[in-house]
Amino acid sequence: MATSIDVAPDNRVTAGTPTAGTPTGDRAPQWGVRQWGMLIVVCGAMFLDALDNIMVGIAVPPIKAELGMSTASVQWVVSSYVLGFGGFLLLGGRMADLLGRRRVFLAAVGVFAVGSFVGGIAGDGTVLIVARFITGVGAAFTAPASLSIIVTTFNEGPQRNRALGIYTACGAVGYSTGVIAGGLLTELGWRWTFFLPVAVALVVLAGAIALVPRDPAYTGGPRNYDVVGATTVTAATLLLVYDIVEAPTKGWLAPRTLGLFVVAVALFAAFVVTERRSASPLLRLGLLRNRSLVGASLAAAAILGTYMSFQFIGGLYMQSLRGWSPLEMAFGFLPIGLLIATIAPRIGVLVSRFGPAWMIFAGFVAYTASYLLFWGIGETSSYWWAVLPSVVLIGVAFPFSFPAANVLATAGVADEEQGLAAGVLQTGYQVGAAIVLAVVSATMSTGDASQGHAAALTSYHHGMYVVTGISVVTMLVALVAAVRGNARRRAAA
Repeated sequence: MATSIDVAPDNRVTAGTPTAGTPTGDRAPQWGVRQWGMLIVVCGAMFLDALDNIMVGIAVPPIKAELGMSTASVQWVVSSYVLGFGGFLLLGGRMADLLGRRRVFLAAVGVFAVGSFVGGIAGDGTVLIVARFITGVGAAFTAPASLSIIVTTFNEGPQRNRALGIYTACGAVGYSTGVIAGGLLTELGWRWTFFLPVAVALVVLAGAIALVPRDPAYTGGPRNYDVVGATTVTAATLLLVYDIVEAPTKGWLAPRTLGLFVVAVALFAAFVVTERRSASPLLRLGLLRNRSLVGASLAAAAILGTYMSFQFIGGLYMQSLRGWSPLEMAFGFLPIGLLIATIAPRIGVLVSRFGPAWMIFAGFVAYTASYLLFWGIGETSSYWWAVLPSVVLIGVAFPFSFPAANVLATAGVADEEQGLAAGVLQTGYQVGAAIVLAVVSATMSTGDASQGHAAALTSYHHGMYVVTGISVVTMLVALVAAVRGNARRRAAA
């Protein structure tokens, strides 16, 4: 016997009446065509973000050449997206809860499309940077809205675990598509790397209009918006991310860097005071007492921070030192996306069986092994022996850890705060990635092979020491959390 999957009046996928002739147990739930369609459409936001990020990253050199941008200014083509994304995540998550997840999702995908289109037609570097910031703001609203739609649609347990595994797989497909499409489209002209996301966004928008259920009618009291809290936390996060991105070039101890950091801390303090006094806070501070959410957010910072740093160093190694073309480098990293896309849809069963904390630990065992192996890169190392093993291990580690962090962050959170919880988690991913990458960059020289291959390799190794250290610490913390979780469950039993 197996249970059929129905949709409750609140649009949640629930277990229905057992149907004859099929086995029960922990087997994956059977969803209807509409549920699959809704899930894939919502996961399209994850696909779109991964596709856009990797393609634009590959297109940076020709953008710099055509628009006559300096090295310092062209890095903002990438950094302005991170700034918009990281700065508006908390606000985006709360707006999804207050205004309706479907409504916010549709509007944000539209903003993403507009930002990408403006970037594609930009004839000036400043316009392009502003367009990337707008695109990042759109992503800051789609990310928590899409995750909270999934979480509030599928019941906690095997159904949600499976859905979140598919969510991760869609990101991997976007990454895999992006590395190849980015290389090919850049050869045709960098503007195509902006126009393709516009087309994808329009498809996602049309699908969401047709398949994502309308938000339930609001039956509560008057909606009160915490304008002061939204302003202070958004300004604080924007300033912090900007300061982190600029610190490696301006100097970590420069008066400007320290001054901006002090202002950001003061704004965060003002936000905390505001939230304590507000009758309708943007962020209920009690939510941050949720150890699972905070722990998952810290793990998220380590996941994306170490991986993005590895990709940054690996890209320098392949292109600057080994002389690979962007397309050759794309194929070098391709196994990561293929493995994630293969493993992630099936990972829900393992998360349900072992629990998210143990899956995060297992993921960081693989990450640590990958980063240790990458220490072996040399001037003439073979890709098959020096790079591919690290790439394969990351392709296993990511689907183990990423869905598990999402499950851990959203477990036990009330539906009316799922958007905010998703915003907190996504802030962990984005701000953590910015911090770790900035710290890693600060430990390296530029990594330019013009310094000499030996000097460049030394800088890559220094960066990898930091990456590996963060991975080891996270692995040990995850192990302690998993063991304590087992002890608590035994005591409760």
